[in-house]
Formats: sequence, C-alpha cells, structure tokens
Amino acid sequence: MPLRDFIAPRFWLHPRDSAPERSLFNYRRAWALAIVLTGLTALVPLTAMTLIDYQVTRSAVEAEVRLRTSRIVSNARRAVSFYLEERASVLSFVLQDRSPESLHDPKVLGELLHNLKRSHGGFVDLGLIDASGVQQAYVGPYNLLGRDYSDQKWFDHVAAEGSYVSDVFLGFRNVPHLVVAVRQVLPDGGFFVLRATLDTDRFNNLAGLDLLTGGDSFIINAEGVLQTPSRHHGAVLDAVDLPVPPYSEYTEIMDHGEGDREQTIGYAYVPNSPFILMVVKSRDELMASWYDNRFQMVWLLVASIMVILLVVTAVATFLVNLVFQADRNRFVALHHAEHANKMASIGRLAAGVAHEINNPLAVIGEKAGLLKDLLTYRRDDLDPARLLGLADEIARSVERCGNITKHLLGFARHINVRVERINMGEVIEEVLSFLRKEAEYRSVDIAVDVAPGLPEFECDRGKLQQILLNLVNNAFQAVADNGHVGIAADSPDPGRLRILVRDDGCGIRSEDQKRIFEPFYSTKRGTGGTGLGLSITYGLVRKLGGNIEVQSEIGRGTTFTITLPARCGQEEEASCEYC
Repeated sequence: MPLRDFIAPRFWLHPRDSAPERSLFNYRRAWALAIVLTGLTALVPLTAMTLIDYQVTRSAVEAEVRLRTSRIVSNARRAVSFYLEERASVLSFVLQDRSPESLHDPKVLGELLHNLKRSHGGFVDLGLIDASGVQQAYVGPYNLLGRDYSDQKWFDHVAAEGSYVSDVFLGFRNVPHLVVAVRQVLPDGGFFVLRATLDTDRFNNLAGLDLLTGGDSFIINAEGVLQTPSRHHGAVLDAVDLPVPPYSEYTEIMDHGEGDREQTIGYAYVPNSPFILMVVKSRDELMASWYDNRFQMVWLLVASIMVILLVVTAVATFLVNLVFQADRNRFVALHHAEHANKMASIGRLAAGVAHEINNPLAVIGEKAGLLKDLLTYRRDDLDPARLLGLADEIARSVERCGNITKHLLGFARHINVRVERINMGEVIEEVLSFLRKEAEYRSVDIAVDVAPGLPEFECDRGKLQQILLNLVNNAFQAVADNGHVGIAADSPDPGRLRILVRDDGCGIRSEDQKRIFEPFYSTKRGTGGTGLGLSITYGLVRKLGGNIEVQSEIGRGTTFTITLPARCGQEEEASCEYC
C-alpha cells in the first residue's frame, strides 16, 4: 500500500462518500478522535515523565550546587578562622613565655617579630600597649611608638574580653590593615596588651578562592564593607552592593537577584571575628551543565512527540480506511438489497396489478369485437358517432393500462435521484393504486387524511414512493382481515412535512422496537421476513434528510412517523462505482 494511503485518508479524498446518511460513522470525526485519543494516551505519560524528570533532575542539580557551594564556604571559613586563631594563639604564647619587662626591650620585640615572620608569616609589626592605652614599645615599618589608643574601640574590647581581632581599617597609618591583640593580666591587677598587625595580602589570598565556575569570593564585615578585594563588587573598604546576610552559626546558602542576574550566595560568619566570608556565583554559570542537558531533553521530547504523532496518524488512517472500505462495501450491498426489496414489493403487488390491467383489457376486447361486428355486417344506418364512441372507450382503456404500466415502471426503475415538486396526495394515491384490490379482497379499510392546503414540496418521488410502499405493505401484513390502515400527511411547521402510517394490527414488542431498523433483524420469525424492509426504509428516509420514529403497543397497532424537510433529497446519488 503506498505511503500516501497511510497519511491521506480515503474518505477525505472522497468527502461525498463520507456523508453521514451514507455511512455508519462520521469518518472525519472518528479519524480525528482516533488520532487525538491515541496521541494523548501516548503523549500525556511521556510529557508527564519528562516534566517529572525535569523537576527531579533540576532539584538534584540545584541541591548538588548548593552542597558544593556550602562545602567551599565551610572549608574557606575554617581556613580563615584557623589563620586568625593561630596568630592570636602565638601572641598568647609570647605573653606567657616572656615577661613584660623583656617585651619593653625593642631588640627582644624585634627578634620576636623576626621569628614570627619566619615561622608563621603574615606579621607586619608588634606593639606593647600599657593599661592606659599608650604604646610603650613598637617594632615595625611605621613610627607608632607612644601612640595613644585609649579612645579606640578595639582597645576597650581587648581590655574587657582579653583578645580582639579587628576588621580591616585605615587607622593612623592610613593603609588598610587588620589587628590581632591579646591582653595579659599582671599580678597587681593591671594589664598590658600585645598587638600585632597582620599582612592583608595573605589575608586576601585566603578569601580569594579559586572558583572553577568563575564566581567571586570575598570577606565583608557586619556593615557590608569589603575586607578583601572582590572581582565584581569593588575594592577593599568599598560598600558591597549585596545585602548583609543574617547571622548564623552554620554555613548558609541564599538566592539573590532576578532573571539573568540571579545569584547563589554562600556565606559563613567567621568565629571570634567581625568577618563574614561570602562566595557569590551566577546561577546561570552554576546550572550551565543542567541547561545543556535540558536542551537535549527538550529536543528528545520534541522528536519523540513527532514520531508518536506520525505513527499514530499512520495507524489511525490505515484502520479507519479499512473500516471506510468495509462501509463502502456495505453501502453497495444495501444499494442492491434496496433494489431487490423494491422488486420484491412489486412481485407482492403482481396480483393487484394484473387485476387492474385485466379490466381495461376486457373493455378493449369487448369494444374492439363490437366495432369489428359493426364493420363486418355493414348497415346503411351505421352511426359514425357510435363508432367514434367505441374508439374513444378503447383509447381510454389503453391510456389506463399505460398509466398502470407507467406507475409500475416508476417503482421498478433503478435511477439516480431526481428532485421534483411533489403533491403528497398524488403520491399516496399512486402507492395505494396497487394495494386497493388486496384491501378489497381482505376487507381492509384504508383511510387517507391529507391536510387541506398542504403545499407541494421538493423531493425524490421514487424514494418517497418506496418508503410509503414498504410501510403500507408492513401495515397490511400486520393487520388481520377487516383491519384498518391509515395514512396521514400534514405540515407541523413551514419547513417540514410529516407523514404517519398507522395500523391496528398485532403491534411490536418494546424490546424489538429498539432494533427493528437494524439490517437483517426481523420480527416476522418463521414467516419468511428478511429483516431488510425497515432497514432500507430507514436508509431512504435518512438519505432524504428526514427522520423516522415508531410507536407501537402489542395488540393495539403501530404508528410510523416520518418527518422530512421541505427540500429533501438534494444530494446526488452515489456514482456508478457503487451500483
């Protein structure tokens, strides 16, 4: 079978063949529903699973990003905290190891600074400050001997707490630096403070992490001032353009910004210091690998949807085409059955037709014999008017036979639809003309009630005749001798015609009424019924665009009601390939 037949439905190429009154189904709707329902059945689970996988994978990637960022921040916090605590511990050890008098000696203090630089690194200078806040001894690159720190907050803090780590500030030297100070209490209740300035370059290196994703790491204080330089947020002592995160004992992750500027921030407060370590990464950079996978997932979904729709369309088209072909074959069979049913009806009417034709033939024979006698035994008083009268009677009888034959041929012909203006009373009389002799023989009373002034309407005369003939035949078979059959016609509204065929026969059981229009279903069990009469009648009514209903009661009779539009049977008959 060509590929075109899998994609292009046959009924779409032949829309005339898919008319509802000709087919069991509306094939366009059935085809569309088959594609939609089958497609949804396949695509909904696929799409749902893709969305679920999308969300799960995204959540997993986000969780992994947060965990990795948290781990980096935690490790960096421990490094900074260890760096500060180590230097504070060294200063505490010096205070425990050396007497205050020895620390006042610049040579001893200088030797200590040299040893600290060599063993630990990061020290810039050392100073010894008494309880009044005056620096009594100092070694380093600046001239700070005798400097009074009594009015400095850090001095008050170390005097009260015993140790102090400052944030980065300019101070008297007007250079960014940070200070670690440790207090030593004297036996007399006094104290002195050993103060060391730390190298900011090394401190900056601790905060400047090597982030593979191209983020930024730096340290700020509680006021949001940068303590180390930042790649994207300013230099040392600049105010950072990010919010100061809330205090937490643990490493935390938060999101900041919107759209393309959305950022993931990991932060941790460094213990026993004013520092907040922050790692800032662009969310797009963190999720870059996920975005690549997402792109592949979307393409896979789109490709899967296209393949599924193509397969579903091909299979639905193939199956509906098979049903459509079977329905066409059914239509051809019913078309032939319809004609056979018409011929069978004519056969049942043969006796009445023969009697109708026999009467005018007898008249013709009688008048022709009389005319022959008159001409054979020529008489002088032969009246020409009498001869013309006999000839007229013969002509009328011939015309009557012709009309009967014409009606019979009208029923028997197998012709295309021919819509014409029809008088309902005339059609009823044409049908009954074949049945009146049977009615007289069985004493069946036929009542015809055509509403006065019923207008002519446009319809196919042949189909209307066969509909009435089938229903009246059924009525005759249902009634007993001396029964009653009625035919009525009226117009319930200007756009419709209603025809009723009644009988007072045996009636139809309620369970049979639902199936009497099905092909080969017959209520005449054991009496030779084929089950095609009412099925064909139903098909004819539907072809004319009308509707047929039945009301029946056992023992009281049956009424068939046909409703037709004022203009019916407008569609052309099927082409000859169906005949």
